[in-house]
Amino acid sequence: MTLNAKTALVTGSTSGIGLGIACKLAEAGADVMLNGFGDVDAAIERVSAYGTRVLHHPADVSDVDQIADLVSRTERDLGSVDVLVNNAGIQHVAPIESFPVERWDTIIAINLSSAFHTMRLALPGMRERNWGRIINIASVHGLVASAQKAAYVAAKHGLVGLTKTVALETATTGITCNALCPGWVLTPLVQQQIDSKAQAHGDPSQATRELLMEKQPSLDFVTPEQLGELAVFLCSDAARQVRGVAWNVDGGWLAQ
Repeated sequence: MTLNAKTALVTGSTSGIGLGIACKLAEAGADVMLNGFGDVDAAIERVSAYGTRVLHHPADVSDVDQIADLVSRTERDLGSVDVLVNNAGIQHVAPIESFPVERWDTIIAINLSSAFHTMRLALPGMRERNWGRIINIASVHGLVASAQKAAYVAAKHGLVGLTKTVALETATTGITCNALCPGWVLTPLVQQQIDSKAQAHGDPSQATRELLMEKQPSLDFVTPEQLGELAVFLCSDAARQVRGVAWNVDGGWLAQ
């Protein structure tokens, strides 16, 4: 698979899943626009190692105007948005009756609405070229729920539905739209949950095992690199008829 002469925009890509996907897309030949608030210099250095052009845009994807600038700057500075990966996401855990309203609004904006805005802005260029790959990073929580994650579960279920709608609207074109639904990936969001358990038990390794045992039968984390390889596959011609799929990568979570 080669993505030479293609450009990928990956939101939330200065660490974790987004950075892993950005690296694999660059390894396949794509120029990459990174986005996020992490260690920008380290992320650029890591992705640049594959020899393609790499830029960073600091857009806060909860802000519509900043999203518009992110897409337009990618098109201006790198030539196009051929591959769009909507990965940016945040989490908050609380019972619904005490869930902070402002956290609900922010999670919906970043985890769901941002993908709507990037897609509506990138699709005209994809339609003009009759080629595009949209990959929305949902979650196993886009397919099943867990307690105390009302906003995250709602946003990820919404992202899966939005993926299917866009797939139908582009079904007769060279554009595909799919979602990846990871189980536990050792990202900063998941590390926070492990740290919380470790405070209660005093043993980080036991906290990690307990977290995995709750949901993920493989007792092993999904890696950002595995998700990146799958993203590259979805960009290939072999995946041309993979449309509107919510592809769970979850160590057996949903098989139970």
